Formats: sequence, structure tokens, C-alpha cells
Amino acid sequence: MADVDCVVAGAGVVGLAIARALALSGREVLVIEKAASIGTVTSSRNSEVVHAGLYYAPGSLKARFCVEGRERLYAYCRERDIGHRRTGKLIVAVEPGQLARLNAIRANAEQCGVDDLDLLTAAQAECLEPALSCAGALVSPSTGIVDSQALMLSLRGDAEAAGASFAFLTAVAGAAIDPDGIRITTRDADGETFALKAGVFVNAAGLEAQALAGSIEGFPPELVPPLWLARGNYFSLSGRSPFSRLIYPVPVNGGLGVHLTLDLGGSARFGPDVEWIDQADYTVDPGRSAVFYDEIRRYWPDLRDGALLPAYAGIRPKLSGPNQTAADFVIQGPADHGAGRIVNLFGIESPGLTASLAIADHVAALLYPG
Repeated sequence: MADVDCVVAGAGVVGLAIARALALSGREVLVIEKAASIGTVTSSRNSEVVHAGLYYAPGSLKARFCVEGRERLYAYCRERDIGHRRTGKLIVAVEPGQLARLNAIRANAEQCGVDDLDLLTAAQAECLEPALSCAGALVSPSTGIVDSQALMLSLRGDAEAAGASFAFLTAVAGAAIDPDGIRITTRDADGETFALKAGVFVNAAGLEAQALAGSIEGFPPELVPPLWLARGNYFSLSGRSPFSRLIYPVPVNGGLGVHLTLDLGGSARFGPDVEWIDQADYTVDPGRSAVFYDEIRRYWPDLRDGALLPAYAGIRPKLSGPNQTAADFVIQGPADHGAGRIVNLFGIESPGLTASLAIADHVAALLYPG
């Protein structure tokens, strides 16, 4: 049986950031990942947006880590020459009855420490984005976009340069809590098993975090929250985008509405919507474009027929279901569960990418306080 300081399960953007933080602090780190490479699931199936931190409950982990993580992420991207851009974002009221929602979003953002929002009249917003039609808007200059693949490659490179190792095509087959560590059994793609003992174990398995936590011998099952799956479908825009900023409608239950985002090449995509599902399935139904056209034309009435093409889907690992209040991140450390030096990360959906560096330092502090 081999010994290692830290085992991190999951090589998405948050797992990579955690591995990097632990390795840079001088710990011996092993990252275990079921897939053949990094960031193949939730981390590569999102909008690649750097969120400003407008919508989350003041004092929540989402609010705290988004605001902190956003500036750290921009700084990291500048230092490493990772593709990114502060595009800015317009949150639009498509009818006068939604203007009060804009004021509520602005007030909430200020409580979260975001104080750079400006309220625009319809004329001001449409002057910034002539293709837009709205009753008013908020402009968020701190919102942006990032090349998530380049970011994850950089995080992996930092971790490996600091001594971290990666085991791909490998799953955690079992784990048990001992007085002196965590016993872990892994299984590779050929069915071969390997046993090791870790001083600490970080469960950053995303969609599989609940199942992994529930399989740890000695971990209290009542502390594993339920998992809800929300598929978000994306459609790409054929042709050139008429917008230079991200365009978001006011939020809807379970998500932020069918919004327009841009990639670093200027191409536009729309989504995600919210589709509650029972099991992971990334199929995009072309028929859902009818709803997309209706929603998008509320703020871009000139969207032409046939302009939307099915692109991809992502699945959010949610801790709240339909018609429930949006749940915060759940990050359980040893003081929360009393079951050894384990950290479980549950419900790490948006703004997980934006918050990744801040989450990583928080996890490291939970495991190695002081």
C-alpha cells in the first residue's frame, strides 16, 4: 500500500485548482480522474463566463468566492497569458414590469460587494447595443469570458510543476476512514485495482460527488445531500453576432435565463435553458430551438429563422430542485462532519469556474489550518 499526502478525486477546474493549491503548499498530491483527460464533464460544458457575482445570496459561499475568485482569475489569466476578455454584460428587462427586478439585482449585488453596476434606460442600453430591444438594463463591466481549456491546462501545469501526479482512466473504487488516514482503492480501465493511504482526501467529483461520499466507509450518510440534475442546452448562432457584450435576461427559476454569450473569436451562443432530468444525458433536442427563438426575440427581435444550430449541453449538479430556493455550495471539512480529514464539495455549479481559485484556497485551509 502506497502512502500519499493528498488525494483529489476529480480533474475538473475546481479539482485542478485544489490540486494546484495543495501542491504549491508543498504537499504530495495525487489526482484521480475517471476520464482520459482533464475537464471533460461540467468544466467543458458551460458558458465560459467570468461572473461578477450579482445574483447570489449575500454572505453565501457562492457570493463570497465569486467576488474574490473573479479578480484572482483575471489576474491569473493576465500572468499566464490565458485568453480572456472583460466583455461586460447587460442584464435586460424586456418589459417595464421587470424594471423593479433590475433594481433588486443591483441592491443584492451591492450587498455582495459588487458596486460597479449602472442602471441604463432603454435608449442608453440600445445605444450601446443597437440590435437590442429592452425597457432598461443593468451594465456589469466586471463580467467577462475565459478560455476554460487553456485555464485548466495551466492549472494542471502548475500542479505538476509543483510535484502533483495524475492518474487518468482511474476511479475511486472504495474508501474507508482510518485513525491515521483514508484508505483508498482505485480501479483503472483494465479493471486493475490499487490500494493507497492518503493523509487527506478531497472529493471534487462533480456530478458523482454524492455517490462517492456515500461510498466512504465511516462517513455519515445523512450528511450527503440529495442531487438534482439540470441539463442546460446551448444553441450556436450561425453568422456574425451583432452584440459586443454578453446579454442576459432577468433570471428565471433554476438558472439565469436563455442568455447570449460570446467566445474569444466573437462567435455567439445561447443558453443554457433549464431542463430537469433524472440521469445524465447530453443530447440536445433540436426541437427546443422553438423556445430559444421565443426567448431570444424578446430582447433581439431581429433574430432570423434558421439562425440557431444545436451546439452542446451541460448538466448542473444542483442541490435544489424545481421550484425550490437556489442552494448554496456545500463544502464540508473535517469540522463539519467529524469523519477524518476529508473535504466534500457538493453542488459546485455556476459560478464554480469563476470561483475556482478562491474555492481551492478555502479547501486547503480546511485541511491545513494556519
